[in-house]
Amino acid sequence: MNKNRYLLCLLVCGVMLYYALPKLSVTADGLAGIFSISWLLLCLFVIAGNLSALLYAPKKSKTANKTTSIKSRKKLRQYN
Repeated sequence: MNKNRYLLCLLVCGVMLYYALPKLSVTADGLAGIFSISWLLLCLFVIAGNLSALLYAPKKSKTANKTTSIKSRKKLRQYN
């Protein structure tokens, strides 16, 4: 479920960037240039955060399988 949310956030951010990039002027003087740079920086942070959450999310299914296999191995061992 979380992976779907991260992918949706990345998609929405990409659409917003596609729509806003031609309208933003980074070389403008004054408040318009500061706004453009800060908006692009915020968009970069959003993309980086969602990508890192998507790539480094713990895998629950493999972890659950490992713990059950370890428990079953401990039950099968016999010490003579």
